[in-house]
Amino acid sequence: MSFRVGTVELRGPDRKFTTVSGNLGGHRGGMAESDIAVRVRGLSRRYGALTAVHPIDLDIARGDFLAILGPSGCGKTTLLRMIGGFIAPSAGRIEVDGVDVTQRGPEMRPVNMVFQGYGLFPHMNVRQNLGYGLKLKKLDRVAIDDRVQKAIALVQLAGYEDQMPAHLSGGQQQRVALARALIMEPQVLLLDEPLAALDLKLRQTMQEELRRIHRTIGGTFVFVTHDQGEALALANRIAVMKDGRIEQLGTPEEIYFRPATHFVAGFIGEANLLRGVRRNGQVEAAAGIVCPAPGPDGAVALVARPESTRRLAPGEVAEVELSGVVEEVIFFGAHVRYVLALASGEKLRVQDSSGSTRAVIGERMRVGWNTSAQRVIAESAR
Repeated sequence: MSFRVGTVELRGPDRKFTTVSGNLGGHRGGMAESDIAVRVRGLSRRYGALTAVHPIDLDIARGDFLAILGPSGCGKTTLLRMIGGFIAPSAGRIEVDGVDVTQRGPEMRPVNMVFQGYGLFPHMNVRQNLGYGLKLKKLDRVAIDDRVQKAIALVQLAGYEDQMPAHLSGGQQQRVALARALIMEPQVLLLDEPLAALDLKLRQTMQEELRRIHRTIGGTFVFVTHDQGEALALANRIAVMKDGRIEQLGTPEEIYFRPATHFVAGFIGEANLLRGVRRNGQVEAAAGIVCPAPGPDGAVALVARPESTRRLAPGEVAEVELSGVVEEVIFFGAHVRYVLALASGEKLRVQDSSGSTRAVIGERMRVGWNTSAQRVIAESAR
């Protein structure tokens, strides 16, 4: 499949499935062979004694917007660049549209990559930057002009055709870089933290642009980022990486509300992780928490998001209740964030949007949540 620049083709990416084997949180058996855009099998990369990426099996569906998310040094960029052909794998195989491209260079793969640094030719204007790759492919002038104009319209840069990169804002340069990649009609677009250098407001604007372009084109995007909010906002599938491995793969909702490991729970958004033990289908945790939680016996962590944890009014009850002493009070406008010290020595973050009288430092506060809003993770799943 190739991109059709300037042609609207809504694909509905939420009906697609991304699969991964040998990792927590993956989906298997959801895709026909014809639905797979990228297939990775046993892909790894070593640098001497250091393993940057451990063997990974990964299927990416056509129409997916897959975010590869993780902290610096987790192997996410190495994985992306192996798919793009910029780094040779130590072992494993890469297929694009059913064709083995493992031994092919970047220029021989039906993919294109957008880098954080844009990579625009400074001596060429916007029109020339966009048309350069098509010129190398020896397309005629009429075809080049037609595709350049459609690409410019796609990224909403009409009127900037003759501007030099130095005269464009960071966001405009990023749009040119996107258009230059898309104009080559790759089967897969790879994006290596392309928004990292932009300020917050501009980054949010470009996130909206990426969502719009993906909806318009219906292509397959693979996006590397260390920004959890960015991954949640953009992707229909997220692969969370740690130490060269995929910890969990799933929809943003699955990753956020049903983290499979301690790392995922702590890395995605904010989470309270309270130590506990599960016996006979019941968890006992900090500050006297006792609640039902089916599963095997053993040490666990009880996970509750601050926004699911509410301050209880006098007489109000919740399925899970505990109390602590207020250590911090932070005003965010729409809500107040409290940090409570529990008897166990652990801290609990609570988000209060009720508008009730603000608690003060040193006050004891009762809080609670419903069991449907919590997650119990075995201690072994770190």
